[in-house]
Amino acid sequence: MASTKIINIAVLVSLLCGCAQLKPFVDRRREAGGFADGALYVGESTPEKPAVCYNILFTSYDEVKNLADEECKKQKTGNTAVPVKQTVFTCRLFVPNHYYFKCEQ
Repeated sequence: MASTKIINIAVLVSLLCGCAQLKPFVDRRREAGGFADGALYVGESTPEKPAVCYNILFTSYDEVKNLADEECKKQKTGNTAVPVKQTVFTCRLFVPNHYYFKCEQ
């Protein structure tokens, strides 16, 4: 009985922690020891072409688009993110989809 309770608690905790991993993010990672200005990227995203990882079940298109628009404005490569393509199972386990954009004026 006690082991069943422990297993149930462990499953519940892992599910709750997994929910924190569902937020969309810009897939922009720098290589360790790369340039100080961040010019050496490892992830799918570049300053003029943001790529957003998201979970289609928990994230709306508007959230993904807003994140890409913010990235375009922050990188000063354009004002608006225009969708280019969408892929499935190319990102992380809980956020498996990519939405690719390009920044335009």
